[in-house]
Parts: sequence; structure tokens; C-alpha cells
Amino acid sequence: MQRTIDNEKDPKKPVPATFSRTNPFQAKVLKNINLNGEGSSKETRHIELSLEGSGFSYIPGDTLGIAPSNDPELVAALLEEMKWDADEVVTVGRKGETLPLKEALITYLDITLLTKKILQGAAAFTDNEKLQKLVEDTAAIKEYCDGRDLLDMLRDFGPWKASAQDIVALLRQMVPRLYSIASSLAAHPDEVHLTIGAVRYTAHGRERKGVCSVQCAERVQEGDTLPVFVQINKHFHLPEELDKDIIMVGPGTGIAPFRSFIEELAVNKATGRSWLFFGDQHKATDYLYQDELEKYQQDGTLTKIDVAFSRDSTQKVYVQHKMLEHGKELFEWINNGAYFYVCGDKEHMAKDVNEALLTIIEQEGGMDREAAEAYLKEMKTQGRYLRDVY
Repeated sequence: MQRTIDNEKDPKKPVPATFSRTNPFQAKVLKNINLNGEGSSKETRHIELSLEGSGFSYIPGDTLGIAPSNDPELVAALLEEMKWDADEVVTVGRKGETLPLKEALITYLDITLLTKKILQGAAAFTDNEKLQKLVEDTAAIKEYCDGRDLLDMLRDFGPWKASAQDIVALLRQMVPRLYSIASSLAAHPDEVHLTIGAVRYTAHGRERKGVCSVQCAERVQEGDTLPVFVQINKHFHLPEELDKDIIMVGPGTGIAPFRSFIEELAVNKATGRSWLFFGDQHKATDYLYQDELEKYQQDGTLTKIDVAFSRDSTQKVYVQHKMLEHGKELFEWINNGAYFYVCGDKEHMAKDVNEALLTIIEQEGGMDREAAEAYLKEMKTQGRYLRDVY
């Protein structure tokens, strides 16, 4: 499938600039809604963006990059703490671009992530003994940086003998955030949809907010624009022939690429079977895209849906438990050539799903653990076990 759209060369028309990671497209926000019901402890935004005029193309499994902006309230707190002039011009980046300080702090610099390099560089601008001692201990540096940001450092280790430019020079450029695309271009021409969970937590006595996720949740309205680009994901896509069976495991926001898969299957009237495992906390408030998914099941696009809502029962039930519950049938699908996909949390869920898959192969395939691991390895080699984990 072609991924980029060539602009027709008309000598009368100037050829538009090619949009990319380094030159993102300003995509208009068509829709921004909270998918979670009232009373949920989560906030998951469904965002629809217009790609009209971008020249972008994508296939299910690809990701969308957003170049985010920092929270203006956090920037205001930094300016206040250091008594900096918001309009002072500072130099940023390798090319020596100049920007007013406030603009640099909002749009260009990473102010939420501390590193060993930043702390060590900052130690030159203060006589604070705690910082001098801290930077000599790698383990202590790692512990201090966890869950803290630039504002914490500036508050903890003053007084500072540093100009705004001195501090700015220590900071890295903010990196784009990548999100699994939650739509099929065939189903929504000139649009791209995202499923973004707002990250909010408390650490070291302060409320913390995910840079991009909370920007999307709190500060991006319909009609606004977001700077975006498409990033190809070669290692996570539908089988080339849509007559193959697929099994999708995507709890929480891990549902995103599978919504795009299912839409693509529906548009193409795919003949292969499809089975979705979805999980979250409460069915009443956290069953993302429930109406859509149930409709796809009714019309036959989705063959099976199994759901796990961990807080709706005394014992927590997760997607891997549902897999084990249906182990016999799941192994039959896999043994007959089904593709197996996982999307979501890398630390816990993906490991638990992998373990459950091995157990199923072992038990239902009548193998020992070593043989089950070899079987799974062969699935990966064949491109039938695909993961998009973060």
C-alpha cells in the first residue's frame, strides 16, 4: 500500500512543503471526547484530526507523532521561581535558533525530565552542598531524577548563579510523542484518530501531568490544531492477505491499533476470523468503544470479543486470564495459522500475556516449556506474533 501521496506537479501551483517529523503538519482537531464514563478514575481521549492537505498516508499499525507543548502553568512557575524575564531572547538547539524564553520553555525544551547530565551541569551554577554531594553518587542521582522535573531541581538546590541561558543550555529538545493510530484511512479518508490516556499522578508532593496526554485532555479544543507527522511501523500490521485469522490483545489504550485493524477489515469485507481480548477497570465506565465493537461483532466483522474488567469482581481478572480460560480454542486458532497481536503496557501486561500464551501452547499443544518456547519463537520468525508495547 502506498504510504505517501505525491502532489501533482502543476507549474502554476507552488508545490507544498513536504511534512515530516522535522516539519510537522498542523492538523485541525475535528473531535475531542472523553471515552470514559462519569465516575471513572481514568480519562481516555478519542481525538479525530483532519489530514486534509498534508499528503500523509498511513496503514493500520502505523503511529502518529505529536510535537507537544509544555504546560503554561509549569512554565509560569519556572519563570516565577527564577525571576526570569519571559521575553528574554535565548539560544536553543544545535543550529543556534533564538526564541523568547517563555516560547522556548513552552514549545522547544524538555522541562519535565531530569537526567544525570543536567544535574551535573547545574552543579557548576550553585554552591549548594546537597547537589555537590548528590552528583558524585550515580545511584542517588537516579533516585532523585525519578518523578522529578526542572522546577524541583531549581527549588531544591539554589541559590543559583546562573542566567536563563545557562539553564536553557543544559536542557534537551522536547521529543515528539508517538501514538498508535486508531483509525483506518479507508474508513475515514483525510482523517486520523487517536486514543490517548491522560497521565496524571502525584510525586514528591506535587501533581504531575503527562506533557502531551494532558495537553490533549485539557488544552486542545475542537477547531485547534496539533503539529503531527506519520511514522511507519513496519513490525506491526495486518497480514497481507485478509483471509487470515487474527487474535488481538489490547487492554486500555492498547485497543487503539485494533480499532484501526477492525475498521480496515470491515471496509475490505475480510474473510478471515478475528478475536479481540479487551480489558480495563470497570465495564460501566471503562469499556472503550463498546458500542462500535459490539456492532462489529453483530455484523460479523469481529468473530469474538472477550472482556476482562479487573475491578468488577473480588478477584482481579485481566486479559491473560481470559486467554487461559479459552486456551483450547485459542491454541486451535494459532495452530491453524492465526496471527497474534499484543498492544499496551510493556512492563506488566505484555509479559503476563506472553506467559499465558506459553502456558496455552504448552498445555494445549502437549509440549514441555522448551518446546513451547521454540513454537513461539517460530511464530515470531513467521511474523505471526507481533507486539506494539510501550
